[in-house]
Amino acid sequence: MNYQLIITQMVKSKILYVDDEIINLKLFGAILGKKYHIVTAENGRSGLDILTGDKDIQVVISDMKMPNMNGIEFITLAVKIAPHINFYILTGFEITDQIQNALDVGMIRKYFRKPFNLNEISAEIDSVLEKSKN
Repeated sequence: MNYQLIITQMVKSKILYVDDEIINLKLFGAILGKKYHIVTAENGRSGLDILTGDKDIQVVISDMKMPNMNGIEFITLAVKIAPHINFYILTGFEITDQIQNALDVGMIRKYFRKPFNLNEISAEIDSVLEKSKN
């Protein structure tokens, strides 16, 4: 029996979710935490600190509209810290030129609309994590 393979399959993939709304952080963690190891940050600065210290994060999902640093500004800095990570934006608004540009240059893989559809997000995370294994 290959115990290393079994242990690897049991370890949850680590996702960083950045959002200034505490209720969204709790909801995201409560639901997707059953499937992934969810790390949360209440703002872009905290998100950058977490990325600097935690090399196991594989996916980052950030809210777009946050005080001091919006989601694209956060991801622009985060990509410099961890260019191997898959980044996503959540927005409650229509797609902006800033989000479209981030999509066009490949800085973010996709954007999700709020209220978020956790099944859609989970399916996308599974897809990107599966591709990264191959």
